[in-house]
Formats: sequence, structure tokens, C-alpha cells
Amino acid sequence: MFRKQHNHTAYIEGWTLYAEQLGKDVGFYKDPLSDYGRLSSELFRACRLVVDTGVHYKKWTRQQMIDFMREHSALDEPDIQAEADRYIAIPAQALAYKMGQLKILELRELAKQELGDRFDIKAFHDMILNAGTLPLNILDARIKNWIKEQKVAA
Repeated sequence: MFRKQHNHTAYIEGWTLYAEQLGKDVGFYKDPLSDYGRLSSELFRACRLVVDTGVHYKKWTRQQMIDFMREHSALDEPDIQAEADRYIAIPAQALAYKMGQLKILELRELAKQELGDRFDIKAFHDMILNAGTLPLNILDARIKNWIKEQKVAA
């Protein structure tokens, strides 16, 4: 019951970013212009990693955060201001999005390497999604256990 009521931002938002990338992975974007929106969002998510770390670890000022986002994102000024305030108020929350995506990509690559031709992307996605929201360390263990089971079953 607890897991049904508890959300894990890195899992939820990580899956969202991962799913956004699937279009690229399957060749949906035929030219750079059609991929522009995804790339712009990808740049923004990477920018978050720098800005959140900058303010909470390197002690950046709010102005340094704003300057960095102006230079490295396509956000407009009101959004830049709001994002800066959000990162100041909620440390590390913005990091969860990209960290979740990177963990899922890491696990997919591991499954591909370990399973080779037996890797089934649908089965992998089912294993990611069927248990509901999980902390990333539990997701990691779940997928690694699934990989072992697949190898034994082969």
C-alpha cells in the first residue's frame, strides 16, 4: 500500500525523459529540425544539473544561475526566473529527472550487453514499469535480477 501512495521523482520523471528519447531511438525524427524540440528540452535538463549543483554545492548566486540559463537554454526570462527560484527552494529535485533517465539508459545498455540477441525491449520496459514507482537503487536491483533470470532461462 505504501508504494502505491509514494512517488519517486527520479523514477517517474526519469521514465518520462527516457520515453521522450525513444522517438529518437526508433528513428522518428528524420531531420534535425524535427528533433529540435526534443534537443532543446534535453539541453534544458542538462542545464538543470549544472545550475542546481552550482547553487547548492558551489554556492552560486541567483544571478549566476540566471546568467548560466540565459546562455545555455532556450527558456524565456520569466521561466528562467521561476526555475532559479525553484532550484533554490527545492535542492536536488531538478536533478532527479536526468538522473532517473540516465539510470534507465544505463540499465537498458547493461541488459543489451548481457542478453545480446535475447534482449527484448518490450520485456525490459515491462520490468521497468510493472512494479510501479521505485527508488533507483531498487529498480537497479530489480533489472539486474531480471537479467540473471533471463540468462538462466535461455
